[in-house]
Amino acid sequence: MKKIALSMVAIATVSMAGGEIAPMEPVVETAHTTPAVESSFLDRFHFKGDLRLRYESIERDDADNKYRNRYRLRLGSKIDLTDSLQFQVGMRSGFANPTSGNQTFNDDEPLSDYFLQSLRFNILGLAYKTENGTLKVGRQPYMMYRPIKSQLVWDNDVSMNGVNYQYKDDSSIITLGVNQPTLEEASVAKDDVNLFLAQYVHKTKLDAAKLNVGAGIYYYDGLKGNTTLFGSRKGNTLDTNGLYANDYHLVEGFAELQLKDVFGKPLKVAAGVVYNFGADENNFGYDLGIQLGKAKKVGDWQVKYSYTELEEDASFGAYSDSDNFGGGTSASGHAIRAKYKAGKNLYLAGNFFFNEIYASNTKTGEEADYERVQLDMIYKF
Repeated sequence: MKKIALSMVAIATVSMAGGEIAPMEPVVETAHTTPAVESSFLDRFHFKGDLRLRYESIERDDADNKYRNRYRLRLGSKIDLTDSLQFQVGMRSGFANPTSGNQTFNDDEPLSDYFLQSLRFNILGLAYKTENGTLKVGRQPYMMYRPIKSQLVWDNDVSMNGVNYQYKDDSSIITLGVNQPTLEEASVAKDDVNLFLAQYVHKTKLDAAKLNVGAGIYYYDGLKGNTTLFGSRKGNTLDTNGLYANDYHLVEGFAELQLKDVFGKPLKVAAGVVYNFGADENNFGYDLGIQLGKAKKVGDWQVKYSYTELEEDASFGAYSDSDNFGGGTSASGHAIRAKYKAGKNLYLAGNFFFNEIYASNTKTGEEADYERVQLDMIYKF
């Protein structure tokens, strides 16, 4: 707990900081002084990236504590093949971890030996855009809507491997997809797994607020009787042979209320539930969240609190939040996430997790306290 206290003092000295790192902002195109023909060609290329430096402490009752310095590097580019068709490519550190780009600094190894070696493709595909729709083919970031960026079902860093389509207008968002998680580079599953997804969000404008209500179906085919996809069960139930004991046919529902001005700041309140029809027990989870403020302009801040509970087989643990609970399911607890925009491209961030890990997911077979602190500095370019 001393490490926790010291970390909280440290974050206070650098002001309010931020938890969830939003997807990288669109590249802002600037005017060129080159001839018109050359400018038109160069404007087809868009580049972006970010570097996050993190201090992290993890203290839990059933395992050794960890104190480490980490980084995450993301690089991305888009090429306009036509006015509607883009080729998109992105790389992320972390040796192909499907839900994290974090890489720990090694004291006994030169930085040059592993800094670039850990980069792997997390985006590689085509995107075709129309007035209201986007069709993506290949390896692409998730397209599902998440209320206040909830990670109840989907971690921030999950990529989809397949064909996905999204339609948006003023009143609705419709997302459909067919994917194969076992196409991930890090997959070690013995059999292929298919993922069929569908999500609908209805948007309603109120006098001083917006209300989003949605539901989703995420149907995994091929998990029951299969080996773990990425080498860890992440809280999900395995049989005596170490294979998935259940299917994962998930149904999600959520509501999100966005208020424009509360104490001079935007306020969001959301609740979500997930239920797995592929399991007979321990198959329910929920998430409650509230966020005040938005770190959009220099000097802006935001802070979010959430409480999450996920039974063992409520969701597919390999794709749910990789930070809360230490990743996966079979736990409950509180999360406080904050973010402060310190400069045009600079953010200070902090996450604080206070969880209870279920006995089924600990090394001692008894419930364990889990406390985690992350202090971040993020630079976007």
